[in-house]
Amino acid sequence: MKWKQPPLIKIYEALGSIGDKRIELKDNTAKIYSSSGNKYYDVIYDPDKNAISSNDNGSYWVGYLGYPSIAFLLIKGIVDYNAELAEYLKGFAWKDINQKFKNNFTKTQNFIDEEIITKHKINLDEFHKTLENILDKVSSLELNKLPTNNKPPTAY
Repeated sequence: MKWKQPPLIKIYEALGSIGDKRIELKDNTAKIYSSSGNKYYDVIYDPDKNAISSNDNGSYWVGYLGYPSIAFLLIKGIVDYNAELAEYLKGFAWKDINQKFKNNFTKTQNFIDEEIITKHKINLDEFHKTLENILDKVSSLELNKLPTNNKPPTAY
């Protein structure tokens, strides 16, 4: 079974976790810590099966490839990205922002975009094209789902 395509905001969150250095890698596994630092998600990758699993909410409950898996694919070099993007997206309290906007990812993205424009003076169209390109690369992997019994952590 293949993963559903995630929303673009999950690329933002994955890059943010890289920028914040919230990733512990060990071979083909990782612990990806939440922006609060109070919980982590387990990622397991099996290159022979072209498969990955994670116990984040989006992956576990909705069936799209969540930000922990995407962060793993980026940090391991399976999907290329510009490291400067991670610098733009570090330091955000993702859980708080998503809750503020009631998990409306469009509103979250607009909020983050405004913050990035103010802080880094970037071209937003180019930024979006770059993130969409990363999303396309992730999707083109056509990754299979590895089964997981680990439910998402419940800590904040």
